[in-house]
Amino acid sequence: QVQLVESGGGLVQAGGSLRLSCAASGRTFSSYAMGWFRQAPGKEREFVAGIRWIGGSTYYADSVKGRFTISRDNAKNTVYLQMNSLKPEDTAVYYCARRGTWSDNLYADSVYNDWGQGTQVTVSS
Repeated sequence: QVQLVESGGGLVQAGGSLRLSCAASGRTFSSYAMGWFRQAPGKEREFVAGIRWIGGSTYYADSVKGRFTISRDNAKNTVYLQMNSLKPEDTAVYYCARRGTWSDNLYADSVYNDWGQGTQVTVSS
């Protein structure tokens, strides 16, 4: 019903920046929230940032707060993750996710209904 396509990943040196994009298509009119998660090899998928589609309230993991900024463009059905001051520990596959209806916990990956294929972010030291 909803397709999410991430882009913008790549290789960057520590201290550099990347901007990830997540384009949503399909029946996205009822989207409640969008989130970014990441997963490094051997680790669990972890929450990075989230945003309410209506209103734009944002949420961040402590590890990225102050460095990453999530935003959305309603007209383009796209959510972005601006990543600044990247660190090697940010290296992971980054996934975009969508929650279609209300949830009281947007930090948990289990509440999201749709997922993108992921985009690799590699930060060299």
